[in-house]
Amino acid sequence: MTAVHIARWDESDLDLLERLNAPEVRHHTGGPETDEEVLARHERYLRGPGPRSGFMFSVALPDGVKVGTVGYWERIWHDEQVYEMGWAILPEHQGRGLATAAVRAVVAEARAERHHRYAHAYPSVDNPASNAVCRKAGFTLLGETEFEYPPGQLMRSNDWRLDLTA
Repeated sequence: MTAVHIARWDESDLDLLERLNAPEVRHHTGGPETDEEVLARHERYLRGPGPRSGFMFSVALPDGVKVGTVGYWERIWHDEQVYEMGWAILPEHQGRGLATAAVRAVVAEARAERHHRYAHAYPSVDNPASNAVCRKAGFTLLGETEFEYPPGQLMRSNDWRLDLTA
């Protein structure tokens, strides 16, 4: 299995977030954000748990090189309080199982919270890599759905669910 280390988001992670704000990374999530939006996202991540921030982590290789982000946050889905999970890996590090390893690590964090039964992920139906991450990380595909992301835009997504009590 591919080894990664996840660490709570900190001030030094702004550069990583800026590098992840590339068209090839943000293709399935509404495209790159403005510099102001990236900085606002970084500030939310630093503040920690709260609306649109949740528990965010940098993803690093065993040698400490930061390669991506992973996290989870609360949301209401079908009248139920759940966690939503999301991730991104720099293009030069994709295809090596790093996202799957990072998601497994963050699932362990969410399980330890013992706060919600389910975690969901909503990758675009047109994003085979993120859908494969969900499958490999043990999520169950519930089907296609319309999902609002970025705010104000509907996208066709798959609804993947993981039972955190299992």
